[in-house]
Amino acid sequence: MDIHEQVKEIKQSFRLMMDGKIAQSMRDKGLDYHLNWGATLPRLKEKAEEIGKNYDLAIALWKENVRECKILATMIMPPGQMLPEVADIWMEQTPTIEIAEQAAFNLYQYLPYAGDLAYRWLASDSDLSQLCGYHILSRLFMQRLEPNERGINEFIDQALVAIQSPNLSLCKASMQAITRFSELSLMHKRVAHSAVSSIGLDFV
Repeated sequence: MDIHEQVKEIKQSFRLMMDGKIAQSMRDKGLDYHLNWGATLPRLKEKAEEIGKNYDLAIALWKENVRECKILATMIMPPGQMLPEVADIWMEQTPTIEIAEQAAFNLYQYLPYAGDLAYRWLASDSDLSQLCGYHILSRLFMQRLEPNERGINEFIDQALVAIQSPNLSLCKASMQAITRFSELSLMHKRVAHSAVSSIGLDFV
């Protein structure tokens, strides 16, 4: 079966996963997709496991302006085969916070250059790129990956700006990243506490 036929068959399978209530709830929250079947993440994960990792199919699915296609693409893209320029293109084409979060959790945190990518996106003018960067770093900190001194300074400087952003999702993502950073060691906790306190916020 060629890629076009596979994409067609996958899109047809979403009809069986359709959940109108979830789709309507997303629309009510402002998540506007061209097409949204309201499929749950566990159902999409099952589909991804059935398909397996597949670079060409992931690329084809991402091009579809369909919520489920994009999420599935992040689940089946082999991290070792995704070039940085492709990750940047996907980030530019990311339509919603949900897709950004799913891409970070399902794919970007596993890229060989995940840390470099995250720091580059933290410095972006795009709130969505920054949000994705913080989600990646949160996951890397949870994996006990410690940044060097330069990385710490860069992360803290960027995070302090993001925490004060009027964008609540970005604010929450950056605060979560600082929390995960603080859990690395007592030294990291002290750095995080001092930084957050310097802008007049409490750090629990």
